[in-house]
Amino acid sequence: MYRVILLPHDVDTRALRRALWAHRIGHRITEEGEGQVLWLVDPAQHEAMLGLIERWRRGEPLMPEAPRAGRAGAEQWLAPFRQVPVTSIALALCLAVFALMGLLDDRVVAALTIVPVIVVKGGLAFGDLGEALASGQVWRLLSPAFLHFGWMHLIFNMLWLWYFGRQVEALQGSRRMLTLLLVAGIGANLAQYAAGTVLFGGMSGVDFALLGYVWLMSRRAPRSGFFVPQMLVVFMLGWLVFAMTDMAALVGFGNVANEAHLGGLVVGLALGWYHSGRARRPS
Repeated sequence: MYRVILLPHDVDTRALRRALWAHRIGHRITEEGEGQVLWLVDPAQHEAMLGLIERWRRGEPLMPEAPRAGRAGAEQWLAPFRQVPVTSIALALCLAVFALMGLLDDRVVAALTIVPVIVVKGGLAFGDLGEALASGQVWRLLSPAFLHFGWMHLIFNMLWLWYFGRQVEALQGSRRMLTLLLVAGIGANLAQYAAGTVLFGGMSGVDFALLGYVWLMSRRAPRSGFFVPQMLVVFMLGWLVFAMTDMAALVGFGNVANEAHLGGLVVGLALGWYHSGRARRPS
């Protein structure tokens, strides 16, 4: 985060903040002892931010013009997805896999489970992970994360993937988001497999990793620009604990990949601790 300007405590900045978000300028305002400090996420937007501040001080209109119908409207609709390509591609893959599951049934599931699954004499037979990897099926380490077994499962996971993933990618870049996705996805899947489960799926392990990462970054490096409401952290950790109890089964949530959630959370906390520590060091 880059410090741009200091404003008095009694200045109403709501119009300026709305305009900055409308112009897709990542920022944050913090209350310091000397006043309100406006921070900028991307230094490439410094001139654009200063221009808006100057117009705000003169009382001029700040909001961008409404897009014209047609191509301009489509460009504006796609802009948020283009700004966070890794998060957008992961979300699109989950939706595509879910659609294919509806068309091709269990063939998609069998191709993406952590080990090969075949039907033998009316029952299921599971392959070995080591043999699958040795034969070149390395995608199975990550692919269960893209499987979802119902609309609620899909919507819940995509909501948090977009909420947390977009924040990570916008503030720290696509490479960091890709690293989190790969490490957390593989780590969560291996944790669930080590617990003796083969038929599982979902992006929730990655979601919990992103939760842990964003939470630690916001707490240990507050100037990094990360933010997560404390009640959201409490809710998601409460859900994690609830899903491990017998009560979850009584209300229809018994088949939950708890070990994947824990594995992902541990990965996210570990990476968040490391990167927040680096962010705190003086440059």
